[in-house]
Amino acid sequence: MSLTIRRRQASTELPLIERLLQARQPIPDADTRLLLKDLHPPALLKNMDAAVTLLRRHLAQQNHVLIVSDFDADGATSCALGMRALRSMGFQQVSYIVPNRFEYGYGLTPEIVALAASYSPDLLITVDNGISSIEGVAAANAAGMEVLVTDHHLPGRELPAAAAIVNPNQPGCDFPSKSLAGVGVIFYVMLALRAALRQEGWFEQNSLPEPRLSDLLDLVALGTVADVVPLDRNNRILVRAGLERLRKGQGCPGILALLRAGKRQLEQLSAADLAFAVAPRLNAAGRLDDMGLGIECLLSESQTNAEFLVSELDRINEARKQIESSMRDQAMQILAGMRPGTENLPAGLCLYEAEWHQGVIGILAARVKEMVHRPVIAFADAGESGQLKGSARSIPGIHIRDVIDAVATAHPGLVSKFGGHAMAAGLSLEQEDLADFRGAFAHEVASRCSPETLQQVIVTDGELPGQEFTVQTAELIRAHGPWGQGYPEPVFDGRFKVVGRRVLQGRHLKLVVHPLSENAGSCEELDAIAFNLDQQRLQELNTADELQLVYRLDINHFQGRKSLQLMIEHIIGDGQQG
Repeated sequence: MSLTIRRRQASTELPLIERLLQARQPIPDADTRLLLKDLHPPALLKNMDAAVTLLRRHLAQQNHVLIVSDFDADGATSCALGMRALRSMGFQQVSYIVPNRFEYGYGLTPEIVALAASYSPDLLITVDNGISSIEGVAAANAAGMEVLVTDHHLPGRELPAAAAIVNPNQPGCDFPSKSLAGVGVIFYVMLALRAALRQEGWFEQNSLPEPRLSDLLDLVALGTVADVVPLDRNNRILVRAGLERLRKGQGCPGILALLRAGKRQLEQLSAADLAFAVAPRLNAAGRLDDMGLGIECLLSESQTNAEFLVSELDRINEARKQIESSMRDQAMQILAGMRPGTENLPAGLCLYEAEWHQGVIGILAARVKEMVHRPVIAFADAGESGQLKGSARSIPGIHIRDVIDAVATAHPGLVSKFGGHAMAAGLSLEQEDLADFRGAFAHEVASRCSPETLQQVIVTDGELPGQEFTVQTAELIRAHGPWGQGYPEPVFDGRFKVVGRRVLQGRHLKLVVHPLSENAGSCEELDAIAFNLDQQRLQELNTADELQLVYRLDINHFQGRKSLQLMIEHIIGDGQQG
């Protein structure tokens, strides 16, 4: 696959950090401070008053509230936040259920409502799901249970008949940030509820300390980063505040234990640490087993209990890695059997093997998408007779949920159900319809993209001057985070002379390099590392004297010393085009 580098436009006369911020800030001279007081107010979310009134009524009657969670990290953090917040406000009967994806599938289905009924709840609160649960909400209503839907996914043509729906993406909602994660939505609902209870004197009347909802921002940060929603300014405020709590060691015992398992240093914690060290361990429970384990970890008040639960999550995550590796090898064999050359592949790919694990197909689709730079759907058997479940991942410029919607509209009955975002979606269909869907999907993607869309473009912040290759520069960049989806961490590109190289664990390439740019100055030799290269790529790079690298700056901590390390994102050349 060919790669093209495009450099962001920013004044080269500005100091480095100002140039980096200017390239990302949509409004010139915008306030770069990220203060909680500048969050958009909860009242801007449609139906917030109705949601608060509903919750206050059930609180006054001390009714049983049951949270219905999703089985990913956003759902788990949403559930834990809702449980903690409601209990702190005086709810005495609060419990949760999380559907096992292999038995019940996604969302508030009639089957989940039947399970929920065994708990005898008065109010169901969905977190990170529910906006598409037409039949499930109807079943809950029929069973005498009210429903509060809190979600952030895109709605379909019909909304469920819930008592209240809070979702920034529902029609008629004027909330400026459409990128809230599910955990952000429930956090906002809790903010509004606390404000209403404070105004009516609830806490004083019931001798309750007013809850500090800022104590829950570590959960908000984790769920927001894990769900890879765009980090607009509102989300950056939330994530920054959560990271600051964690850096002080003030997070919940479960998240702190997950960070220790990932060998992350709290003082230097970044959003990337949550994304790559914490979220995979938490998500593994929902992918292979039961996300209840992850939720219990986030609810744990005991460090000892949290450590035990994290050891279990770590074990499950290792199993997930093994399964993923095997599935990825099989996917590569499928691709090799298709038309040779990435440029000859269909515009949209559908991959399926009967033994693939349905809890891991989302990761697989993402991995293959990164390799071939086109929308990919990986399918697995759903455990039901003839049913397949698919997990889709997309590329910039192709709204994957809209593509699936268009296919479903043009071919009625082809897709059983679907839902999702611009970049990720899920769907179900009959196995016998896979071939028809594969063709319709590829055709629909092709109709929406140009050859340029399928050309991978690596956007960088240009060449780094020699004097900026310092630990201080890396620390300055880290201090101006959080970086993430929609607000990308600075990456640079340039040509380097290879001074030394060695392979670690058979798949990681450790380099010693020296920049070759005209303004390299007296820059010293630099350590650099590229992770998870296949054997063919390692062989290609074994004799290269010069390489063009796309990299970000990182700090390596070893025996109490700090040194700069280049984290290589792409190696261009030697079989790839720049």
